[in-house]
Amino acid sequence: IMLHSTLALSLLLIAVSSNLAMAIKKEKRGPQTLSRGWGDEITWVQTYEEGLYQAKKSNKPLMVIHHLEDCQYCQALKKAFAENEEIQEMAQNNFVMLNLMHETTDKNLSPDGQYVPRIMFIDPSLTVRADITGRYSNRLYTYEPQDIPFLIENMKKALRLIQTEL
Repeated sequence: IMLHSTLALSLLLIAVSSNLAMAIKKEKRGPQTLSRGWGDEITWVQTYEEGLYQAKKSNKPLMVIHHLEDCQYCQALKKAFAENEEIQEMAQNNFVMLNLMHETTDKNLSPDGQYVPRIMFIDPSLTVRADITGRYSNRLYTYEPQDIPFLIENMKKALRLIQTEL
């Protein structure tokens, strides 16, 4: 009986530790928690400062998405953003990407207020592009799911500005 219970206990320990190992492995899936659902194939920077540094270093524009978890407009935009192949590809290859669930101290990122969702572009010279706006005059940097084609145009505009101005 003693031998039998020792065997059962060691089998139990093995089962527990392998489940634990799997749980740990899941956690270690890399920085993808930073995507927060906006696109798992995209490499996201963690902070605004890191984004500025990467933009300057890589000569790519920085795209900053301000959003909140419990905002239905953010959720709707996030879904449309994540499902759009053209956006995902551009974000992956041509932009430094940051999504934030808190405000930055940089007032240039809230020229017309602190609302969500808000998407702004910063060029590699670290200039916030107040000239790349969405369709709504009361919230210049907001986009709705149906504005995805417009957002794509603005992403292309941000890329063009680098070639022509910098």
